[in-house]
Amino acid sequence: MFDRLGHFVVRRRKSILAVYLVSLVIAGGIGAGVFGNLKTQGYDNPHSESARVDTLLKSDFNSEEASAVLIIDSPTSADDSSTETAANDITTQVAKIANVEKVISYWNTGKLASLKSTDGKAGLALVYFNKDISPEVASSTAAQVQADFDSQQGDVKTYVGGLQVIYHSINSQIKTDLAKAESIAIPLNIILLLIIFGTAISAGLPMVVALGSILGSFFVLFAISQVTDVSVFALNLVTGLGLGLGIDYALLIVNRFREELHAGQDVEASVAKTVASAGRTVFFSGIAVTLVLAAMMVFPQYFLKSFAYAGMSVVIFAILASLFALPAVLAMLGSRVDKFAIRKAVLVTNNDGAWAWLARNVMKRPILVIAGTFLALTALALPALSVKFGQVDDRVLPANNKAAIASATLRDRFDGQQTTPIETLIPVAGNSISNVNRVATEISQVSGVVSVLSPNLVIDNKLRTTTQTTTPSQTSDHFYRISAVTQDGPREQSSVEIVKRIRGLDLPSGTLVGGASAIYVDSQAGIADNLPTVIGWLALATFIVLFLYTGSILLPLKAVILNLTSLMATLGVVTWVFQYGHMMWLTGDFTVTGVLDTSTIVLIAVVAFGLSMDYEVFMLSRIKEEHDRGASTTDAVSFGLQRSGRIVTAAAVLIAMVFATFMTSGVTSIKMLGLGTAFAIMLDATVVRGLLVPALMRIAGKWNWWAPAPLRKIHARFGITD
Repeated sequence: MFDRLGHFVVRRRKSILAVYLVSLVIAGGIGAGVFGNLKTQGYDNPHSESARVDTLLKSDFNSEEASAVLIIDSPTSADDSSTETAANDITTQVAKIANVEKVISYWNTGKLASLKSTDGKAGLALVYFNKDISPEVASSTAAQVQADFDSQQGDVKTYVGGLQVIYHSINSQIKTDLAKAESIAIPLNIILLLIIFGTAISAGLPMVVALGSILGSFFVLFAISQVTDVSVFALNLVTGLGLGLGIDYALLIVNRFREELHAGQDVEASVAKTVASAGRTVFFSGIAVTLVLAAMMVFPQYFLKSFAYAGMSVVIFAILASLFALPAVLAMLGSRVDKFAIRKAVLVTNNDGAWAWLARNVMKRPILVIAGTFLALTALALPALSVKFGQVDDRVLPANNKAAIASATLRDRFDGQQTTPIETLIPVAGNSISNVNRVATEISQVSGVVSVLSPNLVIDNKLRTTTQTTTPSQTSDHFYRISAVTQDGPREQSSVEIVKRIRGLDLPSGTLVGGASAIYVDSQAGIADNLPTVIGWLALATFIVLFLYTGSILLPLKAVILNLTSLMATLGVVTWVFQYGHMMWLTGDFTVTGVLDTSTIVLIAVVAFGLSMDYEVFMLSRIKEEHDRGASTTDAVSFGLQRSGRIVTAAAVLIAMVFATFMTSGVTSIKMLGLGTAFAIMLDATVVRGLLVPALMRIAGKWNWWAPAPLRKIHARFGITD
């Protein structure tokens, strides 16, 4: 099949390239619209109890979270007449901004104590945007509020933070950082491509694949963003993985094309054999990577789903470009692919070089190599024993970012979390006010609860007062509402425990517990609950693809075990760096929160697992090719490693460098993605492929290719052969 495809591409090369170029223009033109549709949220579980509470608060209680929060700080007291005059002037100006619906402040609510700082010098102004504006308009409005009012005005200093301001700041930071990373990665890539490919002509060929995968993915993401939410963070994966796979696949295909040309084949035969061998490898490697990335579709959060959309699109378009556009270009270039040589040594095929030497020496002492390598990987993994998972908040921004400064000021100087209470909704039907009062009282007794507001009670633990009152806003046609303010932020462990304790109380049937802390709890649970399914999917996809490719059951099992071992070492390094704050000289400064973002860790693991599959197929393809010709395991492994080792390592260096440039980002989660993915790639391409794979294959010997009779029959019928 692939041989016929190669001949077809040669005969139709001009038409194929014309269609490809037109497709790039169309995809790029339409796909550019995706940038305005992307969102900075997506960490919440939309199918959770807390998500239902959030919906009910908006529909039944007309509740909303402030879009922006102003901290108006005085050098003396928030109650001074001069401070009050300045604050009222500021809030009046804010209220005049287009798309601002209302402003509620300490000074226009009768000096509500919950809106005053603990030192008495500052007060809050809560800014609410119109509900019907688009995310883009909300972002631009937040930017305007921040630009106009985050400043010193006379004796009063105003800090601007809040939900939309933080989202806008993260979005802007990512766009700036993406351009910065590309400005570093592209020139470095050009230099490395010239060194690795050896000629000026061939060094440009990865862009044939990369452009198709990146622009095609932008087009797909634009289409998807019309019907569902897509995270802005997906852009980083599109560019990083698109450039990386462009390099990986082009290096494999160009290298094989050169081998065939130098062996005396004409151009058409060389292209056909290249597509039949390297093209076939790219196809099934890409399918394996696509299946791995599809695992993120299982998670309920659209943050992770977005990476599945992005990653799968990148890989599929990279496969298409590698099987059609790149061979068509090679057919037109022919021997000119070697013109303008920079490193002539690359153009010479060597069957007995450094990689073959390494493989033979490893296979002389396989047990010693395995023991030493696993000991080293275990040492790297040790910090992961104390890993703590959490979610991103404003602290992913640089500490000097205005939104981050405002959020830090809010945390440090205001008592309790009035804007992010834990919400308990009790059905009106079948429940009396006395029963609601009982629940409110029990909630107030949970350690860490500062105050409770219910339809009939106000309980202030700080003042140790309980007041009978009437609060109509706490009752709708269907639910009674109990709002509990906590001492610590919604993502602190203490608040997490409060949610669990409230849910563990003797609550009336049909009661729902939500609010910011509950949203966080349910989001983490959404990942944890689906993680076994994802791990099972990764293992199953790896086993099926590699079994169909090799006919072996041992090689797929080996691949899964080695991938998981490599990922544990990577998790240990990421924990040591980001949870404990080491190596900032390499990553750049960031705020140490003591936790790792769960979603980013999942992303690193899945992307690294997918790329490991990529390199596994690259290497096994040459080893199996030689084994099928009758070579012994030792000879097949040494030959296969010699032919594929340079390609795998060179590709890994290039793609790791692309991801490493993400460490220049000011957003901590992007730094983490860059370091984690780059480290995992290099660890896999060097230590795993260079040491563990040949050592384990040497010990297994003929059993590498064994499968029980029923599976051999399945492979004979459905196995992947040319």
